[in-house]
Amino acid sequence: MDIRAQAVRSFRLRAHHLDKMLPSGQIETAAGACGVQNSPPGAWETALFNRVEGCTLPELHDALYRRKTLLQAWSYRGVPVVFPTAESGIFLSPLAALEGEAPWIYTRGIALALEHLQMSFDSLLPLVKQAAGYLDAHTVQGKETLDRVLADAVRERLPSEKRTLWDSPSMYGAPDRQTVGGAAVSFLLRPCSFSGLVVFGCRRGGSPTFASFRSWLGRAPETPPDADRLLVRKFLHCHGPSTPALLAEWLGCSPAQARRLWNSVAQELEPVSVEDKARWFLSADRDALAHPCGPQERLLLLGPHDPYLDTRDRDVLLPDKALQKLVWRTVGNPGAVVLDGRISGVWTARTVRDRLELSVTAWQAFSARQQSMLEIRAQEYAAFRGLSLLKYTLEDG
Repeated sequence: MDIRAQAVRSFRLRAHHLDKMLPSGQIETAAGACGVQNSPPGAWETALFNRVEGCTLPELHDALYRRKTLLQAWSYRGVPVVFPTAESGIFLSPLAALEGEAPWIYTRGIALALEHLQMSFDSLLPLVKQAAGYLDAHTVQGKETLDRVLADAVRERLPSEKRTLWDSPSMYGAPDRQTVGGAAVSFLLRPCSFSGLVVFGCRRGGSPTFASFRSWLGRAPETPPDADRLLVRKFLHCHGPSTPALLAEWLGCSPAQARRLWNSVAQELEPVSVEDKARWFLSADRDALAHPCGPQERLLLLGPHDPYLDTRDRDVLLPDKALQKLVWRTVGNPGAVVLDGRISGVWTARTVRDRLELSVTAWQAFSARQQSMLEIRAQEYAAFRGLSLLKYTLEDG
């Protein structure tokens, strides 16, 4: 089977619920496709604005903070992700590495702290997990405070000769506010999350709070027996056809761990060539890939780190390498203008009091009708944020 990039884009648009809006109220369906990253803060809200008809910020916050049908926790790549609470066992448990699988990409930086402490990763992680038990009975406000509180708890479990090293100023850029121990805890909060030991609670005064899964939801986390398989299916359905290497990049795990997870669906896979590159897809998705929809007229203003943009094979969405650097930056990604699955420009927005200024830079010529659609979408986004659109500009890039 040989398919073109356009067929892959069409397939992914449907999988991400971006070919057409989901009916009002289907928030969990949208978030459950492959999770919704929430960095920068608010990214998850913009993602669901593009997927669910008429959704509002109060409705989203109600699902996350009051009804708790959604949950936010550190998940793949160690980033904050919002996903259906009922699927917590899929978005958390499979991410924990087994013995012999190298540490995750987001814990590699801990090497400096471990060397200073003269401790191993495997000896320190259990101590941090024990300290995280504090969250079963307490809520902590602010990430910096969380690091410090748990670092103090770990310190009490260390031999006396390690405590001076633990209390040394951090080598990671904030020695006046962070200790080596606090930095080590910060790295290890991600694997703690995979066990449900720490999740995000309500926001207070502009900063997040943290609790354990048990204290936030009143029950212990549950993991389905086929959680590994279910997670890889989500990845392949939203980002396939793909490869084990691309799965490893998406998860932020080692090649060994990615291969183990990939093998959980090995019997469900079929080979395919995408633009002359070997890939694999789920047999269940054969018809959707083989019969793509026609051109999608819907213009999208996708926010930074939208799940659709989270693909690792970026050439499928944007072949131009120079333009890729303008979309996927080291920090400060803009939003992406998407037409028919392809990235056709970027957009940025800023708030001026209770009003929004939104600027679009186009990389292709838009028709008068498409230009009107873009401005309407900008107005809708401002309203979604509870703002009026002060200024809208469209310029060629």
